[in-house]
Amino acid sequence: MDFDFTDEQEQLRDAVRKWVDKAYDFERRRGIVKAGGYSRDTWGEMAELGLTGLAVPEEHGGMGFGPVEAMVVMEELGRGIVLEPYAAVALVAAGVLRHHAPAQVQSQWLPRIAGGEALVVLAHQEREARYVLRHVGTSARSQGGGWTVHGAKSVVPVGDVADAYIVPARVAGAVDAPEGIALFLVERRATGVSTRGYPLQDGGRGAEVQFQDAPATLLVGPEGGLDALEWAADVAIAALCAEAMGTMDKLFALTVDYLNTRKQFGVPIGTFQALRHRVADMKMQLELARSMSYYATLKLGEEPSQRRRAISQAKVQLGQSMRFVGQQSVQLHGGIGMTDEYVGSHYFKRLTCLELSFGDTLHHLGEVSALMQDTAGVFA
Repeated sequence: MDFDFTDEQEQLRDAVRKWVDKAYDFERRRGIVKAGGYSRDTWGEMAELGLTGLAVPEEHGGMGFGPVEAMVVMEELGRGIVLEPYAAVALVAAGVLRHHAPAQVQSQWLPRIAGGEALVVLAHQEREARYVLRHVGTSARSQGGGWTVHGAKSVVPVGDVADAYIVPARVAGAVDAPEGIALFLVERRATGVSTRGYPLQDGGRGAEVQFQDAPATLLVGPEGGLDALEWAADVAIAALCAEAMGTMDKLFALTVDYLNTRKQFGVPIGTFQALRHRVADMKMQLELARSMSYYATLKLGEEPSQRRRAISQAKVQLGQSMRFVGQQSVQLHGGIGMTDEYVGSHYFKRLTCLELSFGDTLHHLGEVSALMQDTAGVFA
């Protein structure tokens, strides 16, 4: 199997890496964190690079690229621990609209997403769901030829500044039944929508969003709502795995550089055999994670049961690797690794948040176990 990237993909990687290195240094990131965790100016720069239109079809002003190109971009954004919700908007929301929304809705929103003019995010998390996608307490009802949505969503990316939300809501069935879930598009400025924004642990921005009989547009009916939601979650997980790879790559490089610079007894501490063994263990976890990140991206086009198992397997390995690499880096840096002034601690914070996003390691270990069925995963 050929794992080499095409010339076009390498050019895309180079363009994003140059932007991150030149325009998104640590000081600028700190300023964005202090300003609330999101910058419209930065989002505009990403749009000028064409990144916001990466997954949008060409007929709607985008580039129409696929999962591998998305993985390349996410790795480079991970190296810079970029705060802006790129995956949430340009990959997940744009993907849902591209593959599932009516043509009229696509024409209304996809060009605006591609141009960086609109932020549309998936608002699916609920307080009692515990990562279970079919647990949907938010309800929707047909009213006057349209739909209204009632309920609440938590930790919505940039939820207080987004222009619209893709909202899973229940039209029938019990709160955790797999049937009866539909997807709706709700605009933030619509009647009945209220938000409360707050900073996240990694410096980004989230919000609690309340819907009080807010007018909504039906995207996917209950016959396919859960399938579309699971697909969106899998795209998000694959993107976060790629971002984690870039984050770990950079954190590993920072750690090696520190070990080669910091001296004890007149020699760099990187010459100490015990520390070299720990670096070797970090590198091993890094490469295990890389292979599973590739695996997750390449499996996005498979049929749902295979795709879901592959994504959960990748999330388990990435979760283990993120925790190991992050903790080892902090310990090898000593006291400086825990300080807010040092960039490495912010990489560790981001890895911690990524491990908890769209299901933590323990949750996905359970998913892998449930999906193995009678083969126990030994045979394909």
